[in-house]
Amino acid sequence: MFFLKKSAEMPAPGTALPGRAAPFVPVTPHAIFGRPLDAPVPEGMAEVFFGMGCFWGAERLFWQTPGVWLTAVGYAGGETPNAGYEEVCSGRTGHAEVVRVVYDPAQVSYGDLLRLFWENHDPTQGMRQGNDVGTQYRSAIYTTTPGQAAEAEASRDAYGTRLAASGLGPVTTEIHADQVFFFAEDAHQQYLAKNPGGYCGLRGTGVACVAGAGA
Repeated sequence: MFFLKKSAEMPAPGTALPGRAAPFVPVTPHAIFGRPLDAPVPEGMAEVFFGMGCFWGAERLFWQTPGVWLTAVGYAGGETPNAGYEEVCSGRTGHAEVVRVVYDPAQVSYGDLLRLFWENHDPTQGMRQGNDVGTQYRSAIYTTTPGQAAEAEASRDAYGTRLAASGLGPVTTEIHADQVFFFAEDAHQQYLAKNPGGYCGLRGTGVACVAGAGA
């Protein structure tokens, strides 16, 4: 029952759960692509991590996007090493639920991925998405290159202007570089491919975003 309690506040420094030394290594190939979930990024491709609330629906959004080579769900942005789902849901790891997206820039631009990110959740809600309340549901972009970070920040500012014009509050999305990613358990990987009628919490604001930094 302890782990069912949801927290909307990040753990204070030094209070995060200790986690464990051994990482969870996924053994089941991707349900759509058939590739190992921990496959390295191929030459010429790129990687980014998006937090949009519950990661089940967010992962499906990206695996359905042409040009995306691989997706996986997991945890990032917190302190606890190799955390499990129940630990993350306790609010005592600091992690967000995120989707690892490996993509081919020759087929889908990073700007197009940012557009999907902004338009398919509400980035103004802080530590929640709709009825999903907790630090793990916060909006986040974890980048892997300086160029990604700069474009994410520019798109955040531009989309924030559009949201404000529609009467919505400020963007709460956190953008950080080089966050450590921990794979979620097999049961969560491609969840909506294995459970087509399962829960999907994705809900956009209805405010359009133009792809790229000039959104």
